[in-house]
Amino acid sequence: MGLLLTGSFLLFMILGVPIGLAIGASSLLVLVVSGLPLEMVPQTMFAGTSSFALVAVPFFILAGDVLSRGGISERIVSFAEASLGRIRGGLSIVSTVASMFISAISGSGAATTAAVGTALLPQLEEKGYDVDFSAALIAAAGTIGVVIPPSVPMVLYAVISGVSVAKLFLAGFIPGALMGLGLILYSLHIARKRNYPACPPVPSAEKRRLFLDALWGLMTPVIILGGIFTGFFTPSEAAAIAVVYSLLVALFVYRTLDWKGLYRLVINAGVTSSLIMFIIATAKLFGWGLAFYQIPETVARTLLGFVGNQPLLIYLAITIFILMAGMFMETASALIILTPLFLPTIQQLGGDLIHFGLVITVGLAIGMATPPVAIDIYVASAITGLSVEEISRPIVPMVLILVAVLLLLTYVPQLVLFLPGLF
Repeated sequence: MGLLLTGSFLLFMILGVPIGLAIGASSLLVLVVSGLPLEMVPQTMFAGTSSFALVAVPFFILAGDVLSRGGISERIVSFAEASLGRIRGGLSIVSTVASMFISAISGSGAATTAAVGTALLPQLEEKGYDVDFSAALIAAAGTIGVVIPPSVPMVLYAVISGVSVAKLFLAGFIPGALMGLGLILYSLHIARKRNYPACPPVPSAEKRRLFLDALWGLMTPVIILGGIFTGFFTPSEAAAIAVVYSLLVALFVYRTLDWKGLYRLVINAGVTSSLIMFIIATAKLFGWGLAFYQIPETVARTLLGFVGNQPLLIYLAITIFILMAGMFMETASALIILTPLFLPTIQQLGGDLIHFGLVITVGLAIGMATPPVAIDIYVASAITGLSVEEISRPIVPMVLILVAVLLLLTYVPQLVLFLPGLF
């Protein structure tokens, strides 16, 4: 039955069945063949979506949409450009730093790529930067969107594994910073090699004006994360507060969003949230099947039997599997499926679940910039008009840098656990 469950799921995926339906259909097939009561299907699916922590998912999605389309991200990018543009290749640094800032607002890789790409790619092309390199850099930097909190995948992992959302959020800062630093150093190397220009200096008065203009947007992560880490409100409450704050800024401060535009954003966020929640519901049924037929335990025994009780090799095997899954599956879907599959192995090794949460989040985030299922590349392609292949070539070294950061995080868990250990 375990083979039927996993085999039918893979077959449905190969046939191009949407991920939520593939998960649900394979689970239902096993239940029918096993003769188990079908009444458990709705009960299990509803149980999978009944966690209070999942309230944060639609709110963070809506907040990210409002912030990225309400003129807030453009102001943050303008301030970053004025501050860092004087360095040779400074706009490349701006691309990465702006992505890191907006990551702390949107919680989405695609939203980060879209916001930074729309604001910066025309300027990069105008200043003489190679368009394919610029698009690849912004797509690669977009992966930081789900690593620096808030992060929807982290919320999903916390619900599945039972760990603290706040501690996961704290653990994401250093990995996100390392990913950004790696991309900045590489972009500076390319800038010197290709003699990319530096922007003219911006007067201090203009910098001050741009800072004050961007301040409302810069305060968003301070309010959200500060409230969570001080215990003033929970991550779910923070998500709702983020929506209220971003709406007030977009509607009444910047006045870049009208009620008609807000209606469209709410509809889009509702559709995206419903897709994620449906996947969570069917994944709960799939997870029940995995647990009932003891597939995670079998995977753990197989790994331990194949490489012995050697944590280094087991973590390497799991990391490679995560990277491959990220290449072919959407981030949230892959995380929902892989987390219950590998948790028993991690627990048998005595590994820390917060550490593993960051490993799987970063690994799957890299998949967002790795074809064939590379949502960040698709977004950059739509903005620039370049083909996916044209962006995929220059992104290879950047992906390798991100993989090196992932391996560093995997084998030096203190980098992940340092900040959560302080609280």
